[in-house]
Formats: sequence, C-alpha cells, structure tokens
Amino acid sequence: MKFIKTPVKGMCDMLPADMRMREHVLGMIKESYAKYGFMQIETPVMEHIENLTSKQGGDNEKLIFKVMKRGADLQRAIDSGNQEFADNGLRYDLTVPLARYYANNKENLPTPFKALQIGNVWRADKPQKGRFRQFTQCDIDILGDDTNLAEIELIAATSDMLSQIFAEVGISEFTIHINDRRILSAIALQAGFKEEEIPSVLISLDKFDKIGLDGIHAELVENGYGEDVVERYLSVYKATESVDCAAFCSNISEKFLERSVIQNVEEIISCAKAMISDQVTISFDPTLVRGMGYYTGPIFEVSINGYNFSIAGGGRYDKMIGKFSGQDVHATGFSIGFERIITILKDKMDNGAKLGTDNLAILIAKDVPLDKKIALFKEAKTLREDGTVVIIQPMRKNVKQQITKLENEGFNNFRKIYKD
Repeated sequence: MKFIKTPVKGMCDMLPADMRMREHVLGMIKESYAKYGFMQIETPVMEHIENLTSKQGGDNEKLIFKVMKRGADLQRAIDSGNQEFADNGLRYDLTVPLARYYANNKENLPTPFKALQIGNVWRADKPQKGRFRQFTQCDIDILGDDTNLAEIELIAATSDMLSQIFAEVGISEFTIHINDRRILSAIALQAGFKEEEIPSVLISLDKFDKIGLDGIHAELVENGYGEDVVERYLSVYKATESVDCAAFCSNISEKFLERSVIQNVEEIISCAKAMISDQVTISFDPTLVRGMGYYTGPIFEVSINGYNFSIAGGGRYDKMIGKFSGQDVHATGFSIGFERIITILKDKMDNGAKLGTDNLAILIAKDVPLDKKIALFKEAKTLREDGTVVIIQPMRKNVKQQITKLENEGFNNFRKIYKD
C-alpha cells in the first residue's frame, strides 16, 4: 500500500505560523463579541441526516459529507431497497445545529439568548481561493428577540470585530449590504411569479454579480418562465446603485409588501450607522439574496474591495427552530467567513503588513556563561507572566538567516546575547 503524504483535496495542514495567526484572530473575535454579551457554546460536528436535508440549507444540502449506516442498520437498508444509506452527516454550517441545540436546551438558556459558536464545518465543494471543503466558521446569533435590536446589535458587533482585525493590516473600509427577503418575494409576486416559484427565481437573482441582468433573463426563460413575467420582474432591478429602500420599493403594491418592512430596513440602517466606524459603509442592496432558504426577514452581507467573495453574512430566520420544537422562535444570526478573513490577512502580510502581536526571540551565543543564562531565563519567565511570547534559541552561525525565519514565524523583537 502506498501512503499519501498530502491532505485530502480541499483540506489543509496548518503550519505553526498559520496556527499563530488563526489563534490570534480567534482571540480577537471572542474578545470582541464577549463585550456585546455573546456566550460561547459548542455543538457536535455530526448531525442527523434528517436535519441536514430539511430543505433549509439551499444548495449546501447538495454538498453534505454523508456518514453511512453501519452494521445491521446498513444491511437492513440494503435489503429493503432503501436508497438512503446514510443516517448522519458532517454539518455544512452552524445554524442548523444551533436550531436543534436551542430546541433541546431552551429551558436552561436565557431569553433572549446571545450565542457565539466557533467550529469546523464541511462541504463537498469545488476548492478554490478562500473556499475549502473543511473550514472554520464563526457564528453569532440572537434567539428570542422579535425586535430589530437583534439585527442592529449583530451588525454593530460584527462591524467592530472586523474593524479591529483589519486595522492590524491597514484596512479600514468595507461595506455592509442589507436587504429583506420579504421585499424580494414581493417583487417576484407582483411580477406574476407564483409563491412556490420564488425560491427558484431567487437562485437566479443571486447570480446578479456574476452574470448580470441579461444572464438572469436568459436563465429564467430557459427555466420555463414566461417572457412577459421575466421582463416585468427584471425591470425593477435596472437601477440599483445608490438607491435607498423607500425609493426602490415605492412602486411595490401594499398588497404584496407591508410598509412596515421598508421602515424596518431603514431603521436598521440608520441605527447601525450610529454604532459603527465612519469608514464602514452600510447601505440597502436590492440584489442581495443570500442562498439559504430559511431566511424570513432582513438579510445582510459584508464585502471588501478587491475580493470577489463576501466575508460575513446572515439574517433573520424565525421559522427554523419551530421545525425542531413545534413552536416558532424569533432568531437572527451572522456568520463570519473566518477562512476568507485569514486569506485577506495573508495577502496583506505578503505585501509587508504585520499583525500586532509582540513576540520576543532571545538568541544565545554558544559561549555565554551559566550565570548569565540563568538571569535570562528568569527575565523570560517574568516577560511571559506579563503576556509576552518569548522563545530562547541557540544562536546559529548564519544569524541573519535565523532571524529571517523567525520573522516569518511571527517574531518581531530580537535580542542577541554574547559572552561579554
């Protein structure tokens, strides 16, 4: 048997320098969200297959790593002609597990409940830059709050967190996009689409940035929708830049869209603006869809100039938890693209930016006497107690090369110790 030394495609080995960066960023995420009162929880990496295939996860349900039944259970499934040989699967996000977790533990949790969840998720996706088959996801959710204070606080907390992380590599500007699934549905219904056709229509609209209106038009017609309906639908989206929610929705009949939905979006934007950095843009984006089928109200996404992927996204999903408990629970969440943030930080560090952690490397020459070494060890102990990362190494012959390697590993302070 030939052993393979490389990891499975779409999954990565983490070198020490990678882990230092990841732990540094994770620490900032936890510290930042803790200031807003979010409490960390943990759920299993494996979920019941019924939960993962509940038609709530959009296209992600096509990307599940399924875990086969075992032993007698597998044999019974084969003998019965059952085509589903899996009973569990690796989670593809953290929202579905959170819904199950809350339904199972609600009596022991506060209301509203502010959860922070960090963990690996798996998707059988096509790997590319910033997209992996195994990756870390960070979610914050507020459960049990039926007001827009939940959306406002999620946006403010995430904006603060991203501003702190990106400030270390000189990035101060990014954009928060906001829309509402009820607005998206109202436009489709007014154009003439049927209620059950809306999910399919929104899948096409979600490709706006990639294929434009012409591409969406062609796809909808190809999917069998009438030319006149498609024309009416897409005419609404011909002017989408720098438009506020009220102006964009002015021609949508109250028969399809309550005015309170528009007011709610504008209130979220105006209140969030008061809480975030002046350098962060927050605006209504009528083409924002979000792929998950479980969203029921406001949705949001964060983008950064120069990158063709979002770095965070979320929204309100008031109907999901009720599928587990039999009683709907108001819920809003934000998922942070941790791996994509790491990708951006690495890009900036390749261009000379450095993360702000102070690490000290003490390099000791070969002939340094024992008493001097002991004094250095005592000093290192004190520095570590004060929070400084300190390593002590023997000085190599090519000390310049040694320092270069240590710099690549995250050390930015050096002290060379000689005999005299």
